[in-house]
Amino acid sequence: MINIEVEHDSHYTYQTEVELAHHLAYLRPRKTDWQKVLFTELEISPKPDCQTENQDAFGNHRTFFTLSTPHAELLVRSRSVVTLTDRYAHFDASQSVAWEEVRDALAYALDRPYVAASEFTFLSPYVPRLFELRAYAEQSFVPGRNLAEASIELSSRIHKDFTYSPTATEVHTPILEAFNKRAGVCQDFSHILIGCLRAMGLSAQYVSGYLLTKPAPGTVKLRGADASHAWVAVYCPQAPGQWLELDPTNNVLAGLSHVRLAVGRDFGDVSPLRGVIRGGGDHQLAVGVTVQTVDDTPVSQPPGVPEKKQSQAQSTATQSQSQSQS
Repeated sequence: MINIEVEHDSHYTYQTEVELAHHLAYLRPRKTDWQKVLFTELEISPKPDCQTENQDAFGNHRTFFTLSTPHAELLVRSRSVVTLTDRYAHFDASQSVAWEEVRDALAYALDRPYVAASEFTFLSPYVPRLFELRAYAEQSFVPGRNLAEASIELSSRIHKDFTYSPTATEVHTPILEAFNKRAGVCQDFSHILIGCLRAMGLSAQYVSGYLLTKPAPGTVKLRGADASHAWVAVYCPQAPGQWLELDPTNNVLAGLSHVRLAVGRDFGDVSPLRGVIRGGGDHQLAVGVTVQTVDDTPVSQPPGVPEKKQSQAQSTATQSQSQSQS
């Protein structure tokens, strides 16, 4: 068990004043059997004229807010503390059933019991059905192999075969382009793994969140130097909670270092912050994320707005989707 604090700043500066803005944020951690939310707050400046909180169709916590006061900057700062339990500490991958059995249970058939996880078997805007992904996945999903071991091997192969490269892709880079390049960031690795699993008729979710990292020996962890993260959950009835969460970027199961924000079909469902604005012209976005254990560093007041990060890995993982309307 571990307590983790996350601070996430998104700071927009606009060329001209924004007259009207409507935004949607997925920045509050999701409560689960293995993730307890001890504290969460969302600070927005300037103060919204209207702010509402509710859950989406996938059970994620989301925040809508509207700004009708002209503004040249926008700061959205989230801060949360969660307690994590290692749910896979005693999980035995060899005990899962054959992948074909799960595939067949997810497929529609008259009079067959409905499985809620089947909604994540279909294509989605960022993850189309591709022959290339199925051919790649079939190397791991040989006939009769159990689901967990095949899924873990597939995730490991992506980690081995693909290069983590912040400059190789952008937020909207098509999945096939990233696959052919054999390069990308956590969003690309996750979309490719999801595409492979769905191509085999299996159910897979995109998971957004944060990853606890440690500084290199002899260095100090810098505030704002972390980034958002993404990984994948594959439906596995024998796994705790019936979902097996795989991190192909780091070749691990999601554990005590993974703080979950939201789940969806792909990145488009759970982008941390997006919206529609009128005015503003060109804009710059500075993102700063700090993930740390509470025991190592006491919970403090939110830090100042960080300088703009140049890392494409951060901007890709936390990119907001904003559109200007005249």
